[in-house]
Amino acid sequence: MQLDNTAAIVTGGASGLGAATAAALAGKGAAVFALDLAGAIENVADPSAGSGQGAITHVATDVTNGDDVRAAVARAAEAAPLRTVVNCAGVGPSMRILGKKGVHDLDAYARVIQINLIGSFNVLAVSSEAIAATEPDENGQRGVVINTASIAAYDGQVGQAAYASSKGGIVGLTLPAARDLAQYGIRVCTIAPGIVETPMLATVSQEFRDALAAGVPFPQRLARPEEYAKLALAIIDNDYLNGETIRMDGALRMSPR
Repeated sequence: MQLDNTAAIVTGGASGLGAATAAALAGKGAAVFALDLAGAIENVADPSAGSGQGAITHVATDVTNGDDVRAAVARAAEAAPLRTVVNCAGVGPSMRILGKKGVHDLDAYARVIQINLIGSFNVLAVSSEAIAATEPDENGQRGVVINTASIAAYDGQVGQAAYASSKGGIVGLTLPAARDLAQYGIRVCTIAPGIVETPMLATVSQEFRDALAAGVPFPQRLARPEEYAKLALAIIDNDYLNGETIRMDGALRMSPR
């Protein structure tokens, strides 16, 4: 699928996986709309820089808010035919089901599900409506949605009950979403990253990061956000990739803790 003269949406676009993906899509000529919370966008060097093809426009959006998402999708669809959506927004707190402070907080569990799973579904559903309204290409294709899971969906560790549940939901959503949207020429795939060098990891010591990297079979290092972005571009380019979750983890299988 070609990206020139089209619009793309990336959630969590102010940093990490989202920022790298937004830059990669803009580099291919798409008009990119990077959605993120207002507080996150404030940390972007120049959030208002550029517009149109090959540029990134940052839009303050809460992915769990229906009105926010509809407004952001409408803005992207007005700029050019909306063809690409990449869901990177998410949170990853840690809490045991039964810990020293008692039972896992139910509101905390619900918040992770709300942002990671329901937020991704919200963006997928609303964006699909806009993509379905575009003219198909010569192969009947209108667009592609890429969601972000995690290897925690398969190898959830101690303290990751909420996070693994949310990412397992993303994996489970992939095939039925692809089947639901096939009639509109919309593909749906998911990337399940391993341990990625993101701003979240920048808060821990180099010693701890080295220990994490040592557990990866090969290459024995942490993944880079740009590698996620490259995989997203490969999925967009390959029209026969659909309904699949792809692990990007250096063959890592997480231990219990």
